Amino acid sequence: MSIARVIALGGVGEIGKNCTVVEQGDDIVVIDCGLSFPNEEMPGVDIVIPDFTYLLDNKRKVRGIFLTHAHEDHVGALPYILPQLDCPLYASAFTHALLKPKFEERMGRHKLDLRTYEQGQIIEAGSLSVEPVRITHSIPETHAMAVRTGHGIVFFTADFKFDFTPIDHKLSNITRIGELGREGIVLLLSDSTNVDRPGWGPSERIVEAGLRKVFQEAPGRVLLTTFASSIHRLQQAFDVAVQTGRKVAVVGRRMEQNIAICAREGYMKLPPGVQISLKEMNDYPDERLAILTTGSQGEPMSALVQMSKGTYSRLQIKTGDTLIYSARPIPGNESAIWQTVNRLFRLGATVIYDSPTPIHVSGHAYQEELKMMINLTQPYYLAPVHGEPRHQHLYLEMARKMGYPEHRLFTLRDGIPLVLDETEARFAEPVPYGRVLVDHSGAAGVSDDVLRDRTNLSSEGLIVVTLAIDVEQGELVGEPTLQAKGMHAADGVLQKAQEMLHDALLGMSAEDLRDGVRIRQETADLVRKVCQKWGNYRPLVIPAVVEV
Repeated sequence: MSIARVIALGGVGEIGKNCTVVEQGDDIVVIDCGLSFPNEEMPGVDIVIPDFTYLLDNKRKVRGIFLTHAHEDHVGALPYILPQLDCPLYASAFTHALLKPKFEERMGRHKLDLRTYEQGQIIEAGSLSVEPVRITHSIPETHAMAVRTGHGIVFFTADFKFDFTPIDHKLSNITRIGELGREGIVLLLSDSTNVDRPGWGPSERIVEAGLRKVFQEAPGRVLLTTFASSIHRLQQAFDVAVQTGRKVAVVGRRMEQNIAICAREGYMKLPPGVQISLKEMNDYPDERLAILTTGSQGEPMSALVQMSKGTYSRLQIKTGDTLIYSARPIPGNESAIWQTVNRLFRLGATVIYDSPTPIHVSGHAYQEELKMMINLTQPYYLAPVHGEPRHQHLYLEMARKMGYPEHRLFTLRDGIPLVLDETEARFAEPVPYGRVLVDHSGAAGVSDDVLRDRTNLSSEGLIVVTLAIDVEQGELVGEPTLQAKGMHAADGVLQKAQEMLHDALLGMSAEDLRDGVRIRQETADLVRKVCQKWGNYRPLVIPAVVEV
């Protein structure tokens, strides 16, 4: 019997970039294909996606990509891999509805094999099969994935919580999860994001009371920011607006688009007459207005961030506004979020980001829910995913206290296959993996050299050195000129660098001066050394040699 291999290309030991391969013989299925956000050490980078080298090297084996739900950290990298793979993309009807406009924007008319699954459907994928199982999360139609291998079921919980009063009344299929556990789950790959939170997570439904309190008490306009994909949260905002006599305007292209799609497809029920355009806001007093906006993660081009800077032409913040921050910061985004919040306070708005009556609840399971999932699935092996190393550590500590022995617990790392055979599970040699950076251009592959240069520019500045060389005579024409940008250099440092460079060039032979590559390299090295020795700077130095 063929061994089965589980390989995380992203999403373990980190939040985001979720993408996992299950491989058996000549067959591969891929669970999710997401992105993550850059940290402060990635200037100019918009998103981070997995390195897909392993998938591309084995693309003839890929039988399908299966999506658990429509959050960007599970689907956002699809436009970068789908054009290179010839395989079906399986997702729920809701997930497909949100993805299709993105595909049209980023991939044009590229032909895709999009297939819609139903929960409980068993999809054959070569020697493997995949069964979606409904689970509750903070977005509609989230599904755990049961991948049947020759050694038992590999069960992906997806992002989940056990919400017994969900907004759409669609409960987790606990019965089916228990049945799969009795059938035989060899490996449980469990969400671990909230393992540090004891007890049970509150239901999404309790947010309505917190929103209603703000909508009733705010003296002027109410703005609410959350993820554009938080459909249940947006539905509650519309419901509360009706209850409190407010009209709702929507700001932010992705949020406007998602609400329109969900209303058309029946995933949201918008009461007649409650939604208005931004222009129609002038027809109502401030105390009768609510505004839903993107920007909960401090995204530079989002509507809320632009409003906080006073650069959003469609809408301005004014004294008396109240903003509800109804989201949880993604790790790495905290600084941008607090900068936005502080700017809003300066503009005279009140920002509510914490409240005794909750205005946000997490979509991820707390400790008791995680234990419940373990008890339902009764897995032989356990491996936490969708968490940083601290979450993985706490999850495995929890499993040990539940009686799991050490040899059945695994801390996965990106790129390290976990091999399952008849007798054991073990780690194997790594496959190609890593991160691929995408900047404002939309092109993937920002290199470490580019990042290093950007970091140097932001912290140390830039010097452009211009030299004129008579290549026929092999001699310097005039003196070199140095132009600095972004540097606060000590007096005399640039002058000293210019003088030392001039002297060094005059000391070179005619043959050396004809060697443009050498001249550029030695010029850059000398100027950097002078700046570091006499000014404690390490600027980016760009030599420009003009041949005359």
